[in-house]
Amino acid sequence: MPTNILQLEITLKRIKPPIWRMIEVKDDITFYELHHVIQIAMGWWNAHLFEFRVGGYKIGITEDGMAPEGTLESKEVKLSRLLDAEKMKFEYLYDFGDNWEHEISVEKITPVNKNKTYPACIGGKRNCPPEDIMGFPGYNNLVEIMKDKNHPEYLGMLEWLGEEYDPEYFDLKETNGELQFIIKTKNWNPN
Repeated sequence: MPTNILQLEITLKRIKPPIWRMIEVKDDITFYELHHVIQIAMGWWNAHLFEFRVGGYKIGITEDGMAPEGTLESKEVKLSRLLDAEKMKFEYLYDFGDNWEHEISVEKITPVNKNKTYPACIGGKRNCPPEDIMGFPGYNNLVEIMKDKNHPEYLGMLEWLGEEYDPEYFDLKETNGELQFIIKTKNWNPN
């Protein structure tokens, strides 16, 4: 069976305006590898557990024995096994504490373009929330605080973040530069 390219739109749920990325990946990679591509594309740090929900399947890390019974090992399941139709949707959950839920849609399935490198990010909007911000309520609070340098919590939040935070920031070139690391090194766990 020939390898195809999946164009996936990834949208972080419960945040408006939406934070999203459009990526292209080969369908012969595993869900474990897709997890790492999403981490880079979205701007996460790969500091927490994850789970995909595709149809009736849960896919995650099972080797530590902590995954619920029936969870498929993400290092063993290739995308081509479950993602075979355009417009199908599935979910990606990152960080079981902050509970970052992402909806992923298979926008297109196309043949490999030999003039391109994969994985690639081809679009996106807005900055990913910082890790450990206490989910979307904490993120919404952060955005409100950072709008006003006179807010009583501004300096404390800035110190906790370690740098300014711009919720509108997204750099496609920078994201693809980080994805190139995977291509060059074959290191699916770059963080």
